[in-house]
Amino acid sequence: MAKLDNPWQFWIDRGGTFTDLVALCPNGNLVTHKLLSENPGRYKDAAVKGIREMMGLNAGQQIPPGSIKSIKMGTTVATNALLERKGDRTVLAITKGFGDALRIGYQTRPKLFALHIQLPELLYESVVEIPERIDIHGKIILKLDEEEVEKSLQIAYDGGIRAVAIALVHGYRHHGHEKRVACIAKKIGFTQISVSHEVSPMMKLISRGDTAVVDAYLSPILRRYVDQVANQLDNGGGKTPRLMFMQSNGGLTDAHHFQGKDAILSGPAGGVVGMAKTASMAGLDKVIGFDMGGTSTDVSHFDGEYERIFESMVAGVRLRAPMMNIHTVAAGGGSILHFDGSRYRVGPDSAGAAPGPACYRLGGPLTVTDCNVMLGKLQPSHFPAVFGPKANEPLDSNVVHKKFSALAKEISNATGSPMQRPEEVAEGFLRIAIENMANAIKKISVERGYDVTTYTLNSFGGAGGQHACLVADTLGINTILLHPFAGVLSAYGMGLADLRSIRERQLDIPLNDKVQRTLELVFEELTEIACNDLLCQGHPRDKITMVRKVHMRYAGTDNPLLIDPDVNNDVMVKHFEEIHFRQYGYTAPDRDLVIEAVSVESIGGSEEPIKPFIGIKKPSNGGVTKAHETPMCVAGVWHDVPIIYRNNLAAEQQIIGPAIISEETATTVIEPGWQAELTRQGDCILTRI
Repeated sequence: MAKLDNPWQFWIDRGGTFTDLVALCPNGNLVTHKLLSENPGRYKDAAVKGIREMMGLNAGQQIPPGSIKSIKMGTTVATNALLERKGDRTVLAITKGFGDALRIGYQTRPKLFALHIQLPELLYESVVEIPERIDIHGKIILKLDEEEVEKSLQIAYDGGIRAVAIALVHGYRHHGHEKRVACIAKKIGFTQISVSHEVSPMMKLISRGDTAVVDAYLSPILRRYVDQVANQLDNGGGKTPRLMFMQSNGGLTDAHHFQGKDAILSGPAGGVVGMAKTASMAGLDKVIGFDMGGTSTDVSHFDGEYERIFESMVAGVRLRAPMMNIHTVAAGGGSILHFDGSRYRVGPDSAGAAPGPACYRLGGPLTVTDCNVMLGKLQPSHFPAVFGPKANEPLDSNVVHKKFSALAKEISNATGSPMQRPEEVAEGFLRIAIENMANAIKKISVERGYDVTTYTLNSFGGAGGQHACLVADTLGINTILLHPFAGVLSAYGMGLADLRSIRERQLDIPLNDKVQRTLELVFEELTEIACNDLLCQGHPRDKITMVRKVHMRYAGTDNPLLIDPDVNNDVMVKHFEEIHFRQYGYTAPDRDLVIEAVSVESIGGSEEPIKPFIGIKKPSNGGVTKAHETPMCVAGVWHDVPIIYRNNLAAEQQIIGPAIISEETATTVIEPGWQAELTRQGDCILTRI
């Protein structure tokens, strides 16, 4: 059991299918654990269950006081609530005459030729139109009618609504009326009050209002989840370990500062941090993150600093909040295979954790994971035995063979073509999934002016290693990095992440000789606010660094680019034009430039990264120790390929594909034309030969 002077630390990624845990033990070692995110018959919360199992505690046994130092977690709780529209009942308070503004939105049509337009379901249940109006210069055109506001909000409160989102026209710049409405809501008794100038202090009423609504809608869900976890970790004396959550911007924050608007990419953001920091440890500075889990695949780009977007669309909702630039496609291990009578489709629906893929023994459908079982790339004997009703059985390959045989017959009957072998059907579906993932990587690289062939693919996630070579082949990438913790890298990333806070301010001023004084004043103010965000969480001031950015765009355009501020305007112009040309292919030197906004990020440096103890064997001239050989199908042909345990590899030993590397948290498939080699640091590097 843990000693009080050397307590446990837990880093957790609660994903859609699996919950991954990495723990720093009292003896200084890092250990990993993985269990299904949903298993109502066995546990209430996967994260708490995993912690108790790793500490060796029996059911009902209390966690010893002081035995856990901290827990850093990424969670899909808010994301799932948004996708499934299961947040708290919310009322929108908006300037009178704009009650339908968020419903109308920007009138964009993602499906241009669709005749039946289906608008996303609104998050707010009702609207209260606030009698008020302030113009852009701060002049009160219509005085706030406080009696009418109180009357209208009271009706919503009496109807059982406890969350309110307040978004008034020009409220991002002139806060007086929004603050008064918030005071009235607090007086009435609303427990969640999200005010737009605090949640997203930027112009654009639609996205600002939507962000305030998301925050009001999801924050109560997060608060209840935080309380639930804290209560389960309570040792009886009311003392719980420090609980921190990963934000969408890639920084940790104290659980009580965790907001709904910052929780949408909580888990995937940990993966980006892990991807970037493990690449840096391996001496790589240009990497593509390829995070393939059970439900989806997340891809990201890194060449020295985190890439963020400040406005995005998630589940039909516009969000104006800093997020890691992550592109997600519905192509995970659990993506369901479909045949519609004429063509193959993969996803977008997922089998999730329950029932999961067919091989999980819970009656699930055929999925991408089942393709790999069918092709011999996933071996039940080398996979955790956590399946079936009692979560103690291995993968079921028999049901996979039966279902693919039945599907092959169905395809033959529907198309009138000769019946394919089951493995050929599986390979066909797998090729579609690979193309989907490769196209996602092109969106964050090739389509933004980056030559993807000069990058290393940092592959991670439970299913990443099974598909990394095929994805790299499709893109022309020649090198793949697989960290020792690749199977749980999003969880490991939680432990490597820093505390972060990002503060923004809307400016909309032309770039001229007078701009520097304005920038200096705004940066000073935001720096103090962002720094205090970390100080109030107990982080020492001398370990806080600040990063300043200017959001600049051409006048008349709508997409600002982030550049570093400089006392010389010409330097900023040059930097802006370089980025603009790379991304859009042109510059407009005669066009005026506008500083739309500025942002300041405070970073509370984490401790020295804790590297896993791998026990790397010294370089050896001897052959690789094989566990055994197994049949694996490659391009329709079965081969007997070696299965090698990763912990049996010595440094600098080379493995020529096809082969399979098995480890506790992942399986890596080395396709023909690829070679694997373990470095002295324990990383597995795959190289095209």
